[in-house]
Amino acid sequence: MKRGKKSALLSGLFMGLGQLYNRDYYKGILFAAFEAFLLIFSIPYFKKAIWGLITLGERPLYYKNGIAMGDHSLVLLIQGILAVLVLFVIGIVYIINIKDAMRGGDARESGQSHMGLVELIKYIWDKYFHFIMLTPAMLSLLFITLLPILVTIAIAFTNYSGPNHLPPAKLVDWVGIQNFKDLTKTNMWNTTFLGVAKWTVIWATLATVTNYFGGLFLAMLVSASKIKFTKVWRGIFIIPYAIPGFLSLLIMRLMFSGPGAINGFITSLGLEKVAWLSDPILAKTVIILTNIWLGSPYFMVLMAGVLTNISKSLYEAADIDGASAWHKFWKITLPMVLFSTAPYLILTFAYNLNNFNNIYILTDGNPVNAAFKYAGHTDILITWIFKMTYDQYKYQMASVITIIIFLIVAAISAFAFSKTKSFNEEDMIQ
Repeated sequence: MKRGKKSALLSGLFMGLGQLYNRDYYKGILFAAFEAFLLIFSIPYFKKAIWGLITLGERPLYYKNGIAMGDHSLVLLIQGILAVLVLFVIGIVYIINIKDAMRGGDARESGQSHMGLVELIKYIWDKYFHFIMLTPAMLSLLFITLLPILVTIAIAFTNYSGPNHLPPAKLVDWVGIQNFKDLTKTNMWNTTFLGVAKWTVIWATLATVTNYFGGLFLAMLVSASKIKFTKVWRGIFIIPYAIPGFLSLLIMRLMFSGPGAINGFITSLGLEKVAWLSDPILAKTVIILTNIWLGSPYFMVLMAGVLTNISKSLYEAADIDGASAWHKFWKITLPMVLFSTAPYLILTFAYNLNNFNNIYILTDGNPVNAAFKYAGHTDILITWIFKMTYDQYKYQMASVITIIIFLIVAAISAFAFSKTKSFNEEDMIQ
């Protein structure tokens, strides 16, 4: 057997043995000490964590003589998933250990001398500098971002909900895909999901399109050659975006409420009050109009810079050919703007699918819809999830909806990005 394979086999049996066999004592001792530490101190932790992940506990939490006894299912779930992530990191270190032993054995067999500690540190720093710098970010991503995602996915396969399966007083059990079956086969859940999902897509589409073309319209106005004091107009139009959206939404809610300023003006004209936020159609219209007010200035600023970069020669050539203003907009302005801003358009659509503030602050998802379960006429999927968790403690169904939202947003965003000209041309350049 070649030295490299023998070294890899030894390090596979116990970390560091292959390096010691190759006389790379510093690395061998480091790897061996790492595995020894794991064997001595971490086996009980991993054993309990994996047991907790599999069983989610055997007895509900209770107190005896002031001491907590029993199991908390949610804590066990989080600890178990955390242990799996740690084992994943350990597995990576284990593989690195084997590959390093094989590489060192091959080098030793070819007559190369092993490096000293200082030379080894310098070699690792120079060769793997980018990996060293990325490691903290990757670990943070793994344990701060990925851990909550995995916990959410895991909850979707449990019965974690009130009042019968709410820790710590009650235990949580694994139920497989039963929650997904309930969502598709139970009439109330199915009706609510389809209704809310339909409005979510309509809302995201209208909010994105109106903001986009509203911003383009404002950008073209302030960029027109006949308009004077363009900086002043641009500053006025950007004010709605500069004010915190939370405050603007609260003000809009007060204005459109029953005794609000708008109904006060209407009644002063001798007309009857309008149920702006109590009628489903009017409430949705108010949401769209408010969103135009808040979002169009962002696209105006974005597109104003794009419009200034469009070559004047294109418009001059179009004038020579006798093109109308509409043809110049349709054939020159819009394609050029879309080419530069298509990624922002896609990101805005993805954001609006989860635009919690605009819906919840303005209408609370109301008016109430008797045909829906825990959802109102203006609720989108993200506000429905909030109500199921904050008000109804239906964490398992909220997790199911969260997974579906992620799949929808990821699929639409990936497909749309791949079809944009800017994405395809950048890929061709690379």
